[in-house]
Amino acid sequence: MQSLMVPPGKKISLKKDYDPSFKPTNITKEDAHALLQSGIEKMAEFQDKLYAQNTYGLLINFQAMDAAGKDGTIKHVMSGLNPQGCQVFSFKVPSAEELDHDYLWRYTKSLPERGRIGIFNRSYYEELLIVRIHQDLLDRQQLPPEIKNKKIWERRFAEINNFEKYLVDNGIIVLKFFLNVSKDEQKKRFLERIDRPEKNWKFSENDVKERAFWDDYMNAYEDVFNNTSTKWAPWYIIPADRKWFTRLAVGSVIYFTLESLGLAYPTVTEAHRQSLLKAKELLENEGK
Repeated sequence: MQSLMVPPGKKISLKKDYDPSFKPTNITKEDAHALLQSGIEKMAEFQDKLYAQNTYGLLINFQAMDAAGKDGTIKHVMSGLNPQGCQVFSFKVPSAEELDHDYLWRYTKSLPERGRIGIFNRSYYEELLIVRIHQDLLDRQQLPPEIKNKKIWERRFAEINNFEKYLVDNGIIVLKFFLNVSKDEQKKRFLERIDRPEKNWKFSENDVKERAFWDDYMNAYEDVFNNTSTKWAPWYIIPADRKWFTRLAVGSVIYFTLESLGLAYPTVTEAHRQSLLKAKELLENEGK
């Protein structure tokens, strides 16, 4: 999965370095399904240990253009995990209350606790993407005039890097995925949503209007990757034209991240062990 990671400190070209339709030549669609299922079973074990150990939390950020497959990826990759230890947040247009706070406030209060996995379906990186493309959204944030200058994005890169460093230093591991769908594949999926009645609800006219800003978004994303892929929270650019490979790639990164934490069930003290033996004796002697 290293080839999918944006190397910290290195400038990348989204168009030249990352192919939305990439897939390994040695893995078939059937192989991918089997590997993912096997990985999910192991991740469920990791999650159980994560919860029991209560030391780390895991924050997973998903960013993508519309129809890249965020919802389906979350559904398929996280399907075998305990829902009590996994929370998904989808951030919509900020409310009046949220606009009265700093731009990270609503994300901060949704961070996962220790022992839990939190998923942001679109994240605080929207503050560097859609807010950058659509100036009116930045105007709504009621910032002091001297703050809204050309250096605002440079400052936000630094603020978010510091925010993520703070999280990691306190045991909240940060994973960041960009599902990299091509413009042609997005068009194909949009047409499918229109043609299939059961998918009509997923489509709006605004989705097509946003396609007019495709190049602006790609430039903004590239700027994000080049400024916020860090050693403590690197970006992973996931090919998204083939959903089966998208899901396997995301699942693999999560799997190896959890594995690297050395998770284990807590060991009990001798006194606790003796109390367990006493409780066992009482249970076995019930009714005698």
